[in-house]
Amino acid sequence: MIRKAAAMLLSIGIALPGVAITTTPASAENGFVNFLRGGREPIRHGKFRSNKSPVPRKTVRFDKYPANTIFIDTAERRLYYSLGNGKAIRYGVGVGRDGFRWSGSHKITRKAEWPGWTPPAVMRARVKRQTGRTLPAYVPGGEDNPLGARALYIGSTIYRIHGTNQPWTIGKAMSSGCIRMANDDVMDLYQRVGVGTRVVVRQ
Repeated sequence: MIRKAAAMLLSIGIALPGVAITTTPASAENGFVNFLRGGREPIRHGKFRSNKSPVPRKTVRFDKYPANTIFIDTAERRLYYSLGNGKAIRYGVGVGRDGFRWSGSHKITRKAEWPGWTPPAVMRARVKRQTGRTLPAYVPGGEDNPLGARALYIGSTIYRIHGTNQPWTIGKAMSSGCIRMANDDVMDLYQRVGVGTRVVVRQ
């Protein structure tokens, strides 16, 4: 029981001192996701698993920016996609934790479906230093990939708007600066925007 609880905590970034875990990260994470769903079957898109956001998307009044603009309020932990005519679709997002939040104005420079993940060298070094764990140099796209179902690359930065296989992190500040969306939401946003769409991020 202790080892099972420790594996669940490890899957969300909490380790218990003195407890060694032999469960693989992927299986521990999948077990925790299953626990949160109460044993219900996950939603699927084709052969890949997806999960809905705990923060339902909603059409709201919005007049800050013109149509086809993505506005992210990291303090509110919400992303707005402006439809014009005083409306926007509002999505719940996960944002950077303390010390990793940022602001600026950029454009979408690339889009990818079920993207592979190449952790930046600085992230790999930080995780190794802080936890002793070694991140893989590359993770292929798929349901266990941290980038989830879709990715929108922001300017020439290292940041992305991307899906996640950890839907319980939506509405929280837990990332290294990227903007996380539930897979269902990022797939909805992905089909609405194109390369060149403006992205405004406010702390």
